[in-house]
Amino acid sequence: MKTTNLLLIPAIALLTVVGCKSKKKTVQKETGAVEITVPFSGKEFRSDENYFRAKQIGKSPDLATAKKIAFQNAKSEMASNINSTVKKVTDQYTNQRTVGNTQEFENKFEELAREVVNLEMSNVKEIGEKIFKEQDGSYSYWIAIESGKKEVFEKLDAKISNDAKLKLDYDKQKFQNIFDAEMKKLASEQ
Repeated sequence: MKTTNLLLIPAIALLTVVGCKSKKKTVQKETGAVEITVPFSGKEFRSDENYFRAKQIGKSPDLATAKKIAFQNAKSEMASNINSTVKKVTDQYTNQRTVGNTQEFENKFEELAREVVNLEMSNVKEIGEKIFKEQDGSYSYWIAIESGKKEVFEKLDAKISNDAKLKLDYDKQKFQNIFDAEMKKLASEQ
């Protein structure tokens, strides 16, 4: 009886280990495809109505270089998202306002938006990092960053308020309402 019990213990342990491994990796039986989990893919790492967020990866044989690549890629992605959102806001705002020279007004807004994005990229906050050592010895560095909507809007508002021509046709409340609506759309698209 003792021998039978002693043989059951390794068998149960083996089944437990096999059972645990199958939970980590999902394999589709028909095609043999393996599901892969991407770091920072949860909702808390996506842009929402209060934050612009981005996540990216950098790969290199050198860890510091992998981190630089990931951080630069994430900042580029975030800058693109901010630019796109500000462009949509500017287009909607200028279409709702009667401005003497609409084209000049839009161009000036876009120029200020680029300045604000450049300023904001120096103030991004890291919200997560994961480092993987690959089988070939290289590193994969994942990073997630964010920037607050409020800070972006305040910098944009300050730039507009300091420009005499833009200030004449600027309705801060209307601009902010459009900006907030675009942030809600961005959150629902993610």
